[in-house]
Amino acid sequence: MEWTSEWIWRSQRVRKNDYSYFRKLFNANTKWDSARLYVSAHHYVQVYLNGERVGGYGTPAPTDPWKKKFYTEYDVSNLLAIGTNCITADAHYLGGEGQNVVNGLPGFRLELHLSSINGKTMVIKSDTSWDTLVEMPHRVGAPYQQNRRISAIEDYDARVWDETWRYANGNHSMKTAKAKKAKIGREDWLMVLQTIPEGIVDEEIALTKLDLHEGMEGLDEFPQVFDVGRIVSGWPKLKLKGIEGVTIRLRYSENLDAGGRVDHNVTNEKSEHYYDQYTMRGDKVETWQPHFSYKAFRYVEVTGYPISIESANELTVCLAHTAIEYRGSFRCSDEHLNELYDACIRTQKNNTLGQLVDCPHREQAQYIADTDLQAETLLYNFNALSVLEKTLSDFADSQLPDGTFPFNAPSTYGHPDFNIQIPEWDLHYATLLWKVYAASGDLSLLESYYKPLCRMIDYFISKLDEATGLVPLDKGWHISDWPYPSVEHAGDFLAVQQIKLLQAIRIAADIAGLLGEHEDHKKYAEQTHSLNEKMYKHLFHSERGAFRDSSNSENTHQGVTAIALYADAIREEDRAKAIAYVAEKEWECRTVLSLPLLQMLFENNREKEAFALLDRREYPGWGYMIEQGAMTMWEGWEDMESHSHAWNGYPARLLQQYVVGIRSDAPGFSKAVIRPYFPDTLTFAEATVWTVQGHLYARWEKGSNGSIRFKTAIPAGIDARLEFRLQGQDVLMKLESGELDFVL
Repeated sequence: MEWTSEWIWRSQRVRKNDYSYFRKLFNANTKWDSARLYVSAHHYVQVYLNGERVGGYGTPAPTDPWKKKFYTEYDVSNLLAIGTNCITADAHYLGGEGQNVVNGLPGFRLELHLSSINGKTMVIKSDTSWDTLVEMPHRVGAPYQQNRRISAIEDYDARVWDETWRYANGNHSMKTAKAKKAKIGREDWLMVLQTIPEGIVDEEIALTKLDLHEGMEGLDEFPQVFDVGRIVSGWPKLKLKGIEGVTIRLRYSENLDAGGRVDHNVTNEKSEHYYDQYTMRGDKVETWQPHFSYKAFRYVEVTGYPISIESANELTVCLAHTAIEYRGSFRCSDEHLNELYDACIRTQKNNTLGQLVDCPHREQAQYIADTDLQAETLLYNFNALSVLEKTLSDFADSQLPDGTFPFNAPSTYGHPDFNIQIPEWDLHYATLLWKVYAASGDLSLLESYYKPLCRMIDYFISKLDEATGLVPLDKGWHISDWPYPSVEHAGDFLAVQQIKLLQAIRIAADIAGLLGEHEDHKKYAEQTHSLNEKMYKHLFHSERGAFRDSSNSENTHQGVTAIALYADAIREEDRAKAIAYVAEKEWECRTVLSLPLLQMLFENNREKEAFALLDRREYPGWGYMIEQGAMTMWEGWEDMESHSHAWNGYPARLLQQYVVGIRSDAPGFSKAVIRPYFPDTLTFAEATVWTVQGHLYARWEKGSNGSIRFKTAIPAGIDARLEFRLQGQDVLMKLESGELDFVL
């Protein structure tokens, strides 16, 4: 697609939280066999053809427009009319140097390509002939909703709006002016087709109205408080009797204050602006929803509407997220573990919002390490390759001249509020790339992101200390575990940073080998060996069989040695002692290091200890959250801050991979092994896993006589086998493709 249209806006002024409403009439006095619509905007746009909305939500997905600007494509043949047609578009520019956007410039761009089988063509383009509204229903310059300036209050005045604007025969009375060329030149931004799905409304649900606390009935603003029942991402939808001039405010929060009203916060950060509002026109029934951005909340408070809202369809919530296909499953005989799995999946959906974000309310920001942790459950349950690659691509676009990465991307990294780095987070670029390759088997991914990976690794290698051979503390915020870890950071050299660098260099060596980069393969393989030797020399505590937390610490944290074991950073002669040290120590890992802890235990014949942590119901742990009634996963073990944090959703994958036992044994799941674990507390467990070969299903069920019944459904492209130990004997058998049902 070669773009020839203009970027347009209603003026050349650049204003924060601005809107432009566009309209174009055109004649189609013949039958067109093909009608392809291409559209983009900075930041978001909603397009209508003859009054029908085209596409999804959060469009286009965020990028750094100076590197690439996404556009979306639609077949609109079924919406085209013979005669006069009408295209309208509502575009929203954020600006404001927020954490998870690049300001760019306000602009809207569209092309409609029509063609017929006899070779006739016509193109409708955005240009200065389009009409724009002078006065718009959306208020320009509304405050940002969060401290990090992610989204603006939608302040909508329906009295300004005339719905006939959207139709060719509409006789609207609104004042218009001609569009202006935007400050974006035709060739300024590289236009790239968006491959990740758009946002969808997955479900529309009713809310439960809560009783007012004593004394609230007499308040002039007439507060009405509603409970969704769990934290969701999306937005509320009103369908109420109209009262002209009444302004309804919808305030959001995860929690209520002491008086039973919705708190003025965005999770743990105070905000007076986490709301949207709608001024009524006075129609018999008025329907409205704020949907230029995703909100996240459990409670909604309605103020300003003088009539009690009682009917279930008068106020609903639209559950919305990026439309990645969900195909995974897990069920077992313990409902507690089923609830844990479900909470992990809900959390992932809540945090897939045009990009993979850490939390759907306070930040909505894309981080490398957070995505790396999210990838565990995403790759087993969703067709998520496109959104995971988007993280790799966005950080490649945002890579700094020295090879390091900003805190998150896309972002306004140059702003002092967000000029932050976490060196250990950079190193997750390697593990994330390797996970996406392992799931897809796609060598082109390695080719695309190998150079950014090497630039990042070479930066850290250039910083290695001459005396110790270790990478020292450097710019940014250092983090070994999170949140609120007990790993000691005394001294200049952190063990976790060395281990993650070791992993990254080894991955670079492996990728270089696959891509035929022989000199790089040799260089990185030698560097891997050298770094491991230096880690042993300066950080390994031989008596304990564990790595010290840092160069000036005698503490040996469970998670530090766990990730060292998982990264094959411990010599064979020390592994048994190190595994015992980790397995027998009281659980002290937080979210980040609990993943390698559990992976290491499951993969080193310590399944009992690993499962006990997954199944644990008391503090700390995921089960504690479920016991407290949580239906999404918290940021950490504590009941504070974000209560829908995506990086804590990996237990779903662990249940599928290690309890049911579904494991990939080759890139792209071309080979698989079913290696189940049979806890004493479970009588059955089953799971479906998404793979590029198709959906793989396995189930085991204990019989009364000590037998095990297996059911499997293996896609044709997967070479699978079953491995486990039963009554003291090792069982190994090939699993044929198709459905199997047998007893051992």
